[in-house]
Order: sequence, then structure tokens, then C-alpha cells
Amino acid sequence: MIRVLLVDDHPSVGEGTKHMIEHDSDMKVTIVFSGAEALQLIEREEFDVMLFDLNMPVISGLELTRRVTGAHPDTVVLIYTGYDIAAHFNMLIEAGASGFISKASSREQLITTIRCSLRGEAVIPVSLLRQLRRSEVRFQQSDGQVIEEVSINEKEQQILREVAKGSSNREIATKLYMSQRTVEYNLTRIFEKLKVRSRSEAISESNRLGLINDHEIV
Repeated sequence: MIRVLLVDDHPSVGEGTKHMIEHDSDMKVTIVFSGAEALQLIEREEFDVMLFDLNMPVISGLELTRRVTGAHPDTVVLIYTGYDIAAHFNMLIEAGASGFISKASSREQLITTIRCSLRGEAVIPVSLLRQLRRSEVRFQQSDGQVIEEVSINEKEQQILREVAKGSSNREIATKLYMSQRTVEYNLTRIFEKLKVRSRSEAISESNRLGLINDHEIV
């Protein structure tokens, strides 16, 4: 049995994709609807291949790929998205993605991509193959922001939550078991990524981008 983990923040899309894949009797699909749920589940269960939606709140498909392949380098991760990924190709490859499949693809194309990835092969359109020669890529969200600049890693996300609670740098350092200097360094990086200059601006922008929720803000 081929165990597939599908991560998509749109339940209806996820259920439809699950139905398409499980049409093949040797495939079993587990769906979760956020990167956070995926990270927890991966620690408890093993999967043969993972399909990540790209544009998800809090933990993007790009950041999720980085975290999963960083902890488990042999993991097979396919990016499953409705967006044009030509401009994001190099960045996703560097993050550890094993392949790509469009949500507009047919069931046959989806199954072929999954089976190829399990053999260590990748089905890549010629238009994407040509991107291998590009040295710079930029991935933009629908609002025009570059996801590389707003994709927050796990440590930064914890710090943001503490900032939203009104914690001081010293309090954050104590709670997260790091030095105050490390907290200050990470806050500088967060401000740069969010293109803000103050804690209040960081909280507002993080909330707008879905990196922190309303109930986390004091």
C-alpha cells in the first residue's frame, strides 16, 4: 500500500484529490489542512509520498517542505498547486521538493507523477526544465509580496507569538530557552522579512498575513 499525505487548506479540494488518488486501490490518502497539523502527524506516522499545497497560511508549502526535508532528507515531497510555479522552481528545488503537479492536471497525470516520484524520477514540463538555468527566482503571493521574505520559520513564529502577547525580549529569551541577543537577532530578521520597523507593525503585518491569529494578540 502506498501511503500518501496530502496537505491542503481547502477541504473540498483535498477531498476531491483524495478521491482521485484512491481510485487506485494500492494508494491510501491521509488529509490534513495545515502545515502545523502535517508536522505533528509526520512525527507519529510514516508516508511514502507527500503532496503539499503551495500557498497556505501560517506555514507555506515552501516552508513546510524545508522543515520536513530538513528533518527527514529522504522524504518525497511533491508540490501540488493551482499557481504557476515557473517563477518559483529553483527556490522549491533548493527547499527539497521532489516534483510538481498542477491541480488542473488529470487523474492520470497525478498518479503518474506520484509513481514516478517513488521511483526517484520526476515528470517536469519543458517550460520548468528550462528554469534550471535561471540564477534568480521570486515567488509572489496574490498580494504581490515575495513569499521568501514573509515565510516565517518555526523559531521566528514562536517569537512572533510572544511579541503579540506583549512579552519583552528578556521574557521571550527565558520562555524559549535562548539568549536575549538571539531574540534580538531573530526580531531583526523578522522585521526585515515583514518589511516593518516596530513591534506593533510586525504584529499588524503578521496578523494580516495569517502568521498569527487575532486570539494570540493581547
